Amino acid sequence: MLNLTTVKSDIERWITDFVEVPHPALGGWPPCPYAKKARLERDFDVRIGMDPYFDLVNLAKDGLGGKSVVVFAYDPKVWHYDIFSFSLKAANENFLLDKDILALEDHPADQEIVNGICMNQGTYAMAMCQSLSDLNVKARHMASKGFYDAWPEEYLTALFQHREDPRK
Repeated sequence: MLNLTTVKSDIERWITDFVEVPHPALGGWPPCPYAKKARLERDFDVRIGMDPYFDLVNLAKDGLGGKSVVVFAYDPKVWHYDIFSFSLKAANENFLLDKDILALEDHPADQEIVNGICMNQGTYAMAMCQSLSDLNVKARHMASKGFYDAWPEEYLTALFQHREDPRK
């Protein structure tokens, strides 16, 4: 069973030590240019998930609760990658997208490598949920500044699967 205090601490450490840090391989940008603001303003919520599909179905009903990001964390030994990924895909397509919410996946068994950098948190299976329209607006803004210029096309194609491609 995951401990909420530990999980919150681990995720916040990942945000401060990695997600907010500019990387030369990413054109000098941090992986998420909005993470620091969300962290400092406490504009995110971390929850221990019980079942990814049903947690996200309930999120579609309840919304993001006034937060920019809601992160559900799961034990990846309990939620193996194939089942976890299928659950997020089904919840996105059947419930979340219609409610202007997108759940982004992070699972230790599916390493996301961008220009030699592992983007994963590494400890937990996570569903990172955000407003789809807000994500699209922010992505367009960052695309206009060249944020995606150093990212590989294959990664961006997968990243923008349920989103507007901001480079167009």
